[in-house]
Amino acid sequence: MRILGIESSCDECSAAIIEDGKILSHIIASQIPLHAKYGGVVPELASRAHIVDIVEVLRGAFKEAGITPEQIDGVAVTQGPGLIGSLLVGLEAAKAFAYVRNIPLIGVHHTEGHLLAPLIDTASGMEKPTFPFMGLVVSGGHTNLIAVRGIGQYESIGRTLDDAAGECLDKVGKMLGLPYPGGVAIDKLSVGGDPQKYDFPRALPQHDNFDFSFSGLKTSVATQLRHIGHMPEGQDLADLCASALEAVVDSLARKTIRAAKKIHAKTIVVAGGVSANRRLRQRLADDCARENLALSIPPMKLCTDNAAMIAGLGQYRLKDLVQSHAGFDAFNLQPRPSWNLV
Repeated sequence: MRILGIESSCDECSAAIIEDGKILSHIIASQIPLHAKYGGVVPELASRAHIVDIVEVLRGAFKEAGITPEQIDGVAVTQGPGLIGSLLVGLEAAKAFAYVRNIPLIGVHHTEGHLLAPLIDTASGMEKPTFPFMGLVVSGGHTNLIAVRGIGQYESIGRTLDDAAGECLDKVGKMLGLPYPGGVAIDKLSVGGDPQKYDFPRALPQHDNFDFSFSGLKTSVATQLRHIGHMPEGQDLADLCASALEAVVDSLARKTIRAAKKIHAKTIVVAGGVSANRRLRQRLADDCARENLALSIPPMKLCTDNAAMIAGLGQYRLKDLVQSHAGFDAFNLQPRPSWNLV
């Protein structure tokens, strides 16, 4: 079974082709340079860029895979959540492709795609996670702890009550005058910094609370900058970045480990753009080793928004529908910008 995946939920336009779990091609057109001047994603500009990019991205996926459109058995596309204009571009492209070729179409949940990315055969250099596992989805738009007991079997354990972790880091980066995305810049600068230099808050530290809150960290960084009286540079900037990042990572790691123990999971899966963060990977690897837990994190190319995870999940869904003789999604499939997985 060859599946074409299309992802356009935010500021990455991506297409990928998977054949029985093997990634044949994986193309991403990033919009970071477009949005950098504004310090964040501008929805209208994002959707316009998707319109410009989508055809060439699809052509690139077929060229890299070395197959023709006639050899595709089904199409999986991100239906939500995301920016409605961006979602529409990918959805309409997917519907047109599937309709012309009279092949199955299926809408995929973006967060579910992230969670199950490690199940793609070539997605990870480590063993596939076994159910149940604790999933930490952490990005610029999401920070969720989700118990995964099987494909389609999810339970919300915790979530952010305000800013997502990636969103908080991006905003701190903007305060510090760092280039967009701020979280990436903070990660790089923190390498030479002292994570204990500034005692930034860890919100909701109670042992039985699995929710997150990062708005207080932004306020604390702003207060510290006023106390310093000038924009930090050199070692001072590295120390501040390291301390802010440590506050986020410490909260994420502690609650994820505790949540895994709560559901008696033996594996933790980390997904989403912030899963590419160097310090988060290091901290979770250390904590999981100490607690005798397996850790599964997709390779860097599958951490950000991408169509390979959409095609991978679409493959599972389509196989189930074929076996159960159930109907596929109709060609009037609509975007779901606010779509909760659980």
